[in-house]
Amino acid sequence: MKARTASKRTVSPKSLTNAVTIKRKQPASAARGKYTGIRRDLERQRAAILAEAGEGLTTRKSQETFADVSDQATAEADQNFSMRIKEREQKLLKKIDEALDRMDKQTYGICERCEEDIPYERLKARPVTTLCIACKTLQEQEEKTRR
Repeated sequence: MKARTASKRTVSPKSLTNAVTIKRKQPASAARGKYTGIRRDLERQRAAILAEAGEGLTTRKSQETFADVSDQATAEADQNFSMRIKEREQKLLKKIDEALDRMDKQTYGICERCEEDIPYERLKARPVTTLCIACKTLQEQEEKTRR
């Protein structure tokens, strides 16, 4: 009789795993649905940056030599400005990829510092953010004191 009671209480590892898996899937789909619009915006922005970068590679300007020194200086200043823009886009692309990765890992929308939820309005305005407003303000104050 005791053996029979024990077998009723025993749960197979497979059924336990399935129960855990089901519980994990529900919040994941809810979280995905919550940030669908933000994900779509990030993917569009990523595609636009990559398309522009690809276009820049295919229509690459050659270094021109100008007879006038001021024209040469202007061309170099323009080239430096373009390089800075491309560097900023590269950094933004990395942040977009990290945000999409956090969405996949279901950690998107959680402040990296205090681990509280980041308000949806902040995520909509700045989708690559990793900090809530309070923590970002604190971080900026800390940076000011270091200078």
